[in-house]
Amino acid sequence: MGYKVVITGTTGMVGKGVLLECMDHPSIENILIVNRSSLGISHPKVRELLIDDFFDLSTISGELTGFDACFFCLGITSLGQSEASYTKTTYDLTLNFADAFIDQNEKSIFCYVSGTGTDTSEKGRVMWARVKGKTENALLRMPFKAAYMFRPGYIQPMKGIKSKTKWVQRMYNLFRPVYSILKHFPGAATNTSHMGLAMINTLDGAYRKQVLGNKEINELALCSTEN
Repeated sequence: MGYKVVITGTTGMVGKGVLLECMDHPSIENILIVNRSSLGISHPKVRELLIDDFFDLSTISGELTGFDACFFCLGITSLGQSEASYTKTTYDLTLNFADAFIDQNEKSIFCYVSGTGTDTSEKGRVMWARVKGKTENALLRMPFKAAYMFRPGYIQPMKGIKSKTKWVQRMYNLFRPVYSILKHFPGAATNTSHMGLAMINTLDGAYRKQVLGNKEINELALCSTEN
């Protein structure tokens, strides 16, 4: 029997990259994607669950039962947001989903996409880093079988994935030749395929590091799930 996973944020670049790797991976049996808007994808492994409000999960709690892991890729930019607003849409929203998920899936795995520079002291000058650090700390205190904090820096989209924001996509197009050099330095950059493979390779809960930067993400992506 294969693994059953929930993925959030699959309309975004990272989440879609994780989804594509899960669809292709023989160890993944079933995938539930939870989105606000439809991804419009049809695949025998995939079922999509649409929800209007991630703060009200009462109507879908029964749908979150029987899973081995949650790959939480949902996130928003902090640009233009107050700390209170960003905390609500990052810390509060993530913990609300994590609480609902672990309530239905004891001893499961939780992978959270954070970012390079996250501040787990929660006292630094950078607002987004404090909030992400607070979120990481709370997740690591929860009684999951294992929780992994993914802190990528630069992420190159693969397998035809494109950003919905035109100027961001132009940036990725410009950086593609640079990435062809950076990929030879494991700590310098990662890509959407490695993000997905690394998450899949945490599913046995045996990986010892709880926080993964680019180097760890790239290394873990190349490991066998049996190691």
